[in-house]
Amino acid sequence: MKNMLKGLGAALCVALPILAQAPADAATPAGAGAADQALVQRGAYLAQLGDCAACHTAPKGKPFAGGLPMNTPMGRIYVTNITPDAQTGIGGYTEADFARALREGVAKDGHNLYPAMPYPSYAKVNDDDVKALYAFFMHGVAPVQQANRESDIKWPLNMRWPLMFWNMAFLQKGAYRDKPGKDVAWNRGAYLVQGLGHCGSCHTPRGVAFQESALDESGSAFVSGALLDGWFASNLTGEHNSGLGRWSDEDLRTFLKTGANRHASAFGAMTSVINNSTQALSDQDIAAMSAYLKSLPPVGGNGAPAYTYDPQATKVSLDRPANDAGARVYTAFCMHCHGVDGRGFAPMLAPLAGNPNVLAKDASSLINVTLNGTGDLVINGVPSPFPMPGFAAVLDDKQIADVLSFVRAGWNNGAPAVGAAEVAKLRQSTQAGR
Repeated sequence: MKNMLKGLGAALCVALPILAQAPADAATPAGAGAADQALVQRGAYLAQLGDCAACHTAPKGKPFAGGLPMNTPMGRIYVTNITPDAQTGIGGYTEADFARALREGVAKDGHNLYPAMPYPSYAKVNDDDVKALYAFFMHGVAPVQQANRESDIKWPLNMRWPLMFWNMAFLQKGAYRDKPGKDVAWNRGAYLVQGLGHCGSCHTPRGVAFQESALDESGSAFVSGALLDGWFASNLTGEHNSGLGRWSDEDLRTFLKTGANRHASAFGAMTSVINNSTQALSDQDIAAMSAYLKSLPPVGGNGAPAYTYDPQATKVSLDRPANDAGARVYTAFCMHCHGVDGRGFAPMLAPLAGNPNVLAKDASSLINVTLNGTGDLVINGVPSPFPMPGFAAVLDDKQIADVLSFVRAGWNNGAPAVGAAEVAKLRQSTQAGR
């Protein structure tokens, strides 16, 4: 999917990930001691927590061998080989080289990396975790000889030296330090969310130079929701309608482990995050992330009162669908899964009544998932039986706008209507090249 941002900032884009599972059977080299083996295994867990495979494994490619294309309006960039191959990968990296690339975005030969790699978040990773990650990538990943590919970005926009100035302005160096007055779980959750989890990379709004507007809870914009590559990454603050304000701690932990709860289901890039990262995390780390996120004050609301369910007006519309174009589409294509009452059949089929994604000010995610559907949630090896199908080939722009406007108004959701021009724009950007 093509990013709509203009200018130089677009070259710095963070593309939504296509994740691939880290190799579970990667072996430690012969002769490695028990302590080294434990370090490699710990690094494997951290690599999964950080979704390192997200960008560094291409579809049907070998683990961490790179080659995944990322689109920008100026051309494609291709992610790099981070296997321990000495010629084409990072086999020649010392631990210091590795740490610099991870936390400062500077490769061994001194060239600057695009912030498509979220090193502004990884800057917070502590030395012990860097050491474990380095052990994993050197001794737990099979070397693959696969040459890196130059970007398709044309000169002069392909020059990387301006990124030095970007780093000077926006990169905050230094590992995370525990906040006084906060308990162990909160600090662990903050470290994971801000650091390896890099949640802010998608969920925090961007500035004019495409920098994250905040890197932690000290900035009010942190994880307050952001538009990126045709999706609106959800508000993760305590906002009561489009955020996590109505979610209990158990709701959030369940979502991170399974991708669905009584409020919503994962779709788009978040499906891959659940499949390949958060479902594999320890219960302690999931609880810590939840504790931290649930502590964030509400940001980004429109002043509307907290959502309360009201089915009556929508029930009347559905009783006489011929009077409402959106209701007609809903009755034909949506009602069987999401119900007459809009409550779906959670957690297998998402509710639409009160769903934070439905209540969000930006309807991009709703348009995108209606056009293109979403991939399967695969929990403990079992695919979800009811993934959202795409309707791009079935419904025209007006029909999609009508049904989404109906849903956003229905069951007391009270969200703004969707226009056919919005659908057409997203159809063009997400269908290109398919």
